[in-house]
Amino acid sequence: MTDSHTSHLLANVLSGGADQLGRLLELYRNYLNMLADSQLDQKLRARVSPSDVVQETMLEAHRDFQQFRGRSQAEFAAWLRQILVNNLARMIERHVLTRKRDVRRQVSIDQVKESVERSTVLANVLAGREETPSVHLERHERAVVLANLMQQLPDHYRQVLVLRNLQGLSFQEVALQLERTEPATKMLWMRAVKKLRGLFEANEVSISASS
Repeated sequence: MTDSHTSHLLANVLSGGADQLGRLLELYRNYLNMLADSQLDQKLRARVSPSDVVQETMLEAHRDFQQFRGRSQAEFAAWLRQILVNNLARMIERHVLTRKRDVRRQVSIDQVKESVERSTVLANVLAGREETPSVHLERHERAVVLANLMQQLPDHYRQVLVLRNLQGLSFQEVALQLERTEPATKMLWMRAVKKLRGLFEANEVSISASS
């Protein structure tokens, strides 16, 4: 997926090509899955699948597209993230916070939103970029590309990146979840980052050559 292709498709949908809305939303499925994946811990995964939250988000986006008031990819991604945040907050309340013995009683949508936004920033750090003002404006769009590239990684690479860079766990915590030693986990993470950076750089070269 390239930015030009997405922009062209979004422009067509906004100009009345409602039949292409499904294709446009599919371009963001991996991105939404990456964000949802970063918000659900192991205990919650036993009750909620990230893909289910994403599917509900996409159905709502398709149903409520007339409410979208933006024009750009960044605005569209932000709109999708807000729908995802609302669904995540509702899922957490439904499956965790309503239990009588749970000391928590409410989940803040703002807290979930902040966590999702932080995951997007961390995802872009994997690409080896400095967070300059210009990069800051583009980071959400690049996160969509990065999410698609992550799907090309082996499962164990993708898992260590999600745990370490998206969920923000320490190497010790990641090692426990992966049932590896801490040194082995660090080595796995470094190989995963190197592979992802390579894919990201190759993707940028390909886009530059075609433009």
